Parts: sequence; C-alpha cells; structure tokens
Amino acid sequence: MKYCGIDLHSTNSVISVTDETDRVVAEKRLPNELSGILAFLASCQPDLAGVVIESTYNWYWLVDGLQAEGFTVHLAHTTAIKQYEGLKHSGDETDARYLAHLLRLGIVPTGTILPPEARNVRDLARRRMQLVRNRTSHILAVENVTARQLGKRITSNQVRRLDDEAINLMGLPEDVALAVRANVAVIATLCTQIDVLEKRLQEKVTPNPARALLATVPGIGRILATVILLEVGPIERFASAGNFASYARCVDSQRMSNGKKKGEGNVRNGNPYLCWAFVEAANFAQRYCPEARRFYERKKARTNSIVARKALAHKLARACFHILKEHKPFDVKRCFT
Repeated sequence: MKYCGIDLHSTNSVISVTDETDRVVAEKRLPNELSGILAFLASCQPDLAGVVIESTYNWYWLVDGLQAEGFTVHLAHTTAIKQYEGLKHSGDETDARYLAHLLRLGIVPTGTILPPEARNVRDLARRRMQLVRNRTSHILAVENVTARQLGKRITSNQVRRLDDEAINLMGLPEDVALAVRANVAVIATLCTQIDVLEKRLQEKVTPNPARALLATVPGIGRILATVILLEVGPIERFASAGNFASYARCVDSQRMSNGKKKGEGNVRNGNPYLCWAFVEAANFAQRYCPEARRFYERKKARTNSIVARKALAHKLARACFHILKEHKPFDVKRCFT
C-alpha cells in the first residue's frame, strides 16, 4: 500500500507518496491546479490507502476535486499534530511525509469534511455574521461622533433611522457630518444585504425539524438556532456531550499535575462560531429564564460574572447535544436540576 500527504499552501502544494516502510515513492511541488495534482497521483491511485491534506483556509477545491475522482481523503487537524521539536531540519517535504507517516500508522487526527452543499450554507451564515459585525462597528462610530460632538447619547435604533435631514438637524461641522453620512450609507447597505442573507438561510434551514427543537432552548432564537445547527453538522460525529461542549469551547483547557494547575492547553481549539452562539444564548437565558438566572447567580457568587456566563453556556451546549441526539425539545428541569 501507498500513503499520500499533501502540504497545502496558498499557491502551491508539496505532494509526497510513501510506501509501507515510509520510503518516498514520489514527491513533487506542484502549483495549485487540480488537473496537475490528479495527473501526478494517477499512477499511484490503485495502491493509495488515502490522501491526507492539511486543514488550511483553502482546502475546499482540493478535497472536493480528489473525492470526485474517487480518492479517500482525510482532512488533517493541524493544531492536533505536533512533530518532535528537536528536529534539526523541517520543511514542506518533511511535513508532507509526516502526514503520510501518520496515515500509515492510522493515528492522523482528522477533521470532519462536510458535503459541499452543507458547507456553502454554513459559510453563508458566517458571512452574515461578518456583515453584522461590520454594521455594529459603523453604528458605534456614529454613536461615538455624537458623544464627542454633542455630548449626547444616541441609540443604535436611532442611528439606523438617520437620514440626510436628520443629520443636518444635528448641527455637526461639515466634515463630521460628511463622515456620519458615509457611516449611515454603509449601515443601510449592510442592513439590506443582511436581510437578503437571512431570507436565504431561513429557506434552507427552516424545513429542518432540528432547528425548531433548538429554538425551545432559553436564549436561543431563530438566528442562534440557525448558526448552531449549521456549525454542528451531523451530531453523530460527537461521542458525548462533553466532546460537544469542548468543541464549542465551553470547557476549560488545563494542564494538571499533582492536583495543581501547571498551564493551559490550546484554548482556541474548537469552533469559535459555536462558542459565540452559546455565550450569546447564555446572555439572553440568564435574563429571561428564571432557572438559568438562578444557576448564573449561584456561579457568579462563587466565582465572577465571566466564569458564570461561560458555565451557563456550557449547560446550554450540553442541552443542545441531547436535543439533537434524542430529537426531543428542551427540558428545563433536566438541564438545571
């Protein structure tokens, strides 16, 4: 059998094919063109046990193209792969060979490869999140201008309702007013595009019954349920609620020895979008759900508000795991008692 590792970069890839003794059978640096990579691997395909590709920002085209041609593809979880730090030399070729070596041993840590359609909808939700953050930055900019120039507070809803006439009545200096008009114009454009994306997301996600089940959780509404559902993917890929909570970055990362904390692991290991969604859900849940508020206040009394909010997010994440696993609505008693 042969094993292939691909060290993927922005413009080129280093492909290394090894045998059962880790001897390099074929190796070459190729430009990021699918036809050339397929041609290079064609002679080895019948004997290939699989192809390992680094999970970089630009892996979609390569993974989809190889899978379409019948290759068994593994997406390497790069943050979980650590080579021996005492190596005297390392480079792209050694990285590719190391991926093939891990595949031969059967210990390569992998990430989930979602189908292209699922990825496209998920990325659409992420783009909506990006636009919302951009809109918020422009709203805050207008709020800051009014505070500096007029000494008055203006709300985000008032900012969204601003037009040329309202800006003229504010009595701002000419250049400052021009800046505010630019912010307001961008806000209006972003609002329009956010509405377009949200409409498409609802068309794609609403038929899924799991979305309605997630919406039964305190603090989780239409948007958060959509984000969670799309970011989770198949719930079967998580062995337990603990694994799911860890993936959502709702679990502490600690290194312990003799009962003492010696450091932290990779605190960024996991899904940042799920982390954001569950923290947002915790913020709303502790306001509007009495049971969630009592849990939050107990934790806050023993620690602080940040730890208490993350603990509540952890609770909600575990609840969502069981909801998706068992196809049952949220049970407040089961969650908080």
